[in-house]
Amino acid sequence: MGDRALAIRVAVAGAGGRMGGRIIAQIAAAEDMTLSGALERSDFPGLGEDAGQGAGVGPLGVSLTSDGGSLEGDVVISFAIPEASLSHARLAAEKGMGIVIGTTGFSEAQSGELADVARTIPCVHAPNMSVGVNVAFRLIEETARLLGEGYDVEVLEAHHNQKIDAPSGTAVRMGEILARTLGRDYPGDAVFHREGETGKRPPRAIGMQTLRGGDVAGEHTVYFFGQGERIEITHRAATRDNFASGAVRATRWLAGKKPGVYDMRDVLGL
Repeated sequence: MGDRALAIRVAVAGAGGRMGGRIIAQIAAAEDMTLSGALERSDFPGLGEDAGQGAGVGPLGVSLTSDGGSLEGDVVISFAIPEASLSHARLAAEKGMGIVIGTTGFSEAQSGELADVARTIPCVHAPNMSVGVNVAFRLIEETARLLGEGYDVEVLEAHHNQKIDAPSGTAVRMGEILARTLGRDYPGDAVFHREGETGKRPPRAIGMQTLRGGDVAGEHTVYFFGQGERIEITHRAATRDNFASGAVRATRWLAGKKPGVYDMRDVLGL
């Protein structure tokens, strides 16, 4: 067994949600980590309850709280809306804690604000914490580089009916990778909607299509359509556990790093 006295102390923001629960479960199972805080919004109905009980792993001695001032530890993990994650980042900076952010939908201004905060603390910010998705990013980049021009590229993503942003942050990252590798512009060359008399497909277009329904954890496919053939690179998430394990891996990597904004490519050495 690992020495809990030397364990990485991890606080989870959004600890009462489904994603927070899966992260807490993995922290509880890790020999080199311990849960040091569990933050929730002030109107959350489970405030005061043991975070471990809510995550289904039994009592951990850490109660759900809305008091950010009481937060302590080495690293905060935040999966929330952008405004909340920025608030968590500012709180982490005040406390001298690193932060891992899996939130999507950041505007350019919000990303800039996060970069300012990360001048004093280390931060991992990734649109998708899944190890498999980040390997897919690399495969997409390499495939686009090898194929070059002459292939039409399209991105299709599907998520559950409760997701509030579209396209997903992961799909946006895929579009950005395609644009950068193929010498195109994102979002300038992106096509988010087709209807009626659209005319021929522009050769520089990057199609971005979205599906929403049911309880889909996340599916992303990039199509490379050529003459007489096509290549598809697909990642399907069956549960949220892969995102949680990626966040925990990022937390382990982040501990002790210098200030700055990192992503999962840094974590995985891609």
